Amino acid sequence: MRRGSGYDIRGGGWFSRRGPLSQRRGPGGALGGAGGAFGGAGSSGFGGGALGGGTSGRGGLLVLAGLGAVAIAVGLTIVPIAMSGSFTSLPAFSSQSCTQTSTTFAASRQAKDSIPANYLVIYRQTGARFGIAWQVLAGIGEVESDHGRANMPGVRSGQNGFGAAGPMQIGIGGAAGDQWGGPAVHQASQHFGGVATDGDANGVDSVYDPADSIPGAAKYLVSHGAPGDLPAAIFAYNHLESYVQDVLSWASTYTKGGFTVSAVNLDNGASCVDSLTANIANHVVSVAVSYAQQQLGKPYVWGGTGPEGFDCSGLVMMAYRAAGINIPRTSQAQWAWGPRIQAGHEQPGDLVFFAGSDGTPASPGHVGMVLGKGMMIEAEQTGVPIHIVTYKSRGTVGFSRPWAHAGVVVAGSQV
Repeated sequence: MRRGSGYDIRGGGWFSRRGPLSQRRGPGGALGGAGGAFGGAGSSGFGGGALGGGTSGRGGLLVLAGLGAVAIAVGLTIVPIAMSGSFTSLPAFSSQSCTQTSTTFAASRQAKDSIPANYLVIYRQTGARFGIAWQVLAGIGEVESDHGRANMPGVRSGQNGFGAAGPMQIGIGGAAGDQWGGPAVHQASQHFGGVATDGDANGVDSVYDPADSIPGAAKYLVSHGAPGDLPAAIFAYNHLESYVQDVLSWASTYTKGGFTVSAVNLDNGASCVDSLTANIANHVVSVAVSYAQQQLGKPYVWGGTGPEGFDCSGLVMMAYRAAGINIPRTSQAQWAWGPRIQAGHEQPGDLVFFAGSDGTPASPGHVGMVLGKGMMIEAEQTGVPIHIVTYKSRGTVGFSRPWAHAGVVVAGSQV
């Protein structure tokens, strides 16, 4: 919610010129600020035809809300936006607990039209949950922070000069006002009356975690008229008609398929893979985890064992093969091979099993590699790149420790 410092040029006045992803927040603050904090007077002050009643009296910009779809009309071009729920069965990606080094998936290496895989899933899930076209949420995420990849104050930690924070630039204080509700990161059991959301059910509301901040932004839009009056809601998010047009332009691009899916963006986390795996048992585990980590962002390929793509069991098999240990090929055989580890005693490098869509608790069809602190690396399914995600509340079948299997030699001694 980056406010401009003057009038919108489209409204007959001037506004502060800005480059891509520059800070555009003026004294009005984020999410309404002093002029319209969360539904206060003036938060959706559409007068004189400026997006009033959902139409623009000066630009021919129209947003039509209908059942199951939203149509964006810019000039005379109408583009339907399908309300997507196709990804709603996927788990939310958590980026609060783990991140890559900044050089791994640097924003400068991303195509301008790309959406990180984990953000795409969260946009889709959140859109389905709140009845807002996911493309609109993605448009806001692009304009605000390039989907969390912008190197601006407040995106990954702290706040910018006007009090906005996180990938969706939600106010946590200052001129922006406390629209998030409470500290930027707080226990989900604490409630402060804002839009803070525990989207990934990890017990923490973090404005820096896209799994939390994207639903928080959706809450704000709904409280300001979305999806019924989408222009009003977007305008309330940032009081510039040009901002509304920017967001809808990106939404139109995404609707027409004008984007690529890039590697998972984990830059909004509080710690990295190295900290998750601080308690490595031995060199074998270190090599296996490192191999799996190097595959992040590669595509899921059914039956794949690399190097271009992997399926779930292929990824962990090749990770242990890189460490000099041959384990079975399939998740079912890997589970049977063991040895089993009691839940709560799992360590980095252990395997975590799930029934999956084609298995059972006795013969699990899905497997990932434990990193620590409830996180794992997995190759999940077609269309979702290899990523890091929590395995908590995923219905785990159990854990195994391949390097502790009878007959395996570790560091020169037989286990």
